Amino acid sequence: GLEKKVFRSKVGENVGLPCCHEIPSSQSLQNYRVYWQKNTTEVVIAYAEGKKIDKHNRYENRTEMNTSNLTLLISAVEILDNGIYQCVVQHLKPSQNPVVVCGETLTLFVTADFSEPNITTEVSAKTCESTEMVVRCSSYGGFPKAKFSGALNNESVVWNTSWVSESSLSPYNVTGELRLNVTKEDIITCSIEYDGFAKSTSLLLSK
Repeated sequence: GLEKKVFRSKVGENVGLPCCHEIPSSQSLQNYRVYWQKNTTEVVIAYAEGKKIDKHNRYENRTEMNTSNLTLLISAVEILDNGIYQCVVQHLKPSQNPVVVCGETLTLFVTADFSEPNITTEVSAKTCESTEMVVRCSSYGGFPKAKFSGALNNESVVWNTSWVSESSLSPYNVTGELRLNVTKEDIITCSIEYDGFAKSTSLLLSK
């Protein structure tokens, strides 16, 4: 089957995406056309006969191509760089049609880390025996959506959760809310995690 090539990067990092062809040392970029494109519609960077011919303005000053192994270098990666990239290489031969040497797609998966979860509490009612409180936990600026979980004295609880994002390719803010009756001392924990990234915060609640 088709091996899915997936590359991962965090927002702000630099990433190199390999092309499917390297120009042999006996030849030069002048014998080739190379197109790096994204989602098959946007040309990120392109070279013909050794000269740079096209560049999408969103990638201006953020992308360059290695002229021998044709790796696409993207600096200061953004969430919008998520997507499928393709490197297409054509070999130009004298008095013949260009020959497509290769065209391979790969996926760039961009993530942004959520902030340390922040827990706040608000007392809504109080009696001698117990304190009723609203507990909120929030975390900001992550991508994509992540697993947002809670625990009360190490038993898992489910936050009443709302996710906010400006668009499908914008960072997410998440807030969870719980109503609790605290009769002694309780420890509430709020965690956010995905794919090797995890942060959690705990708070002691006492009546």
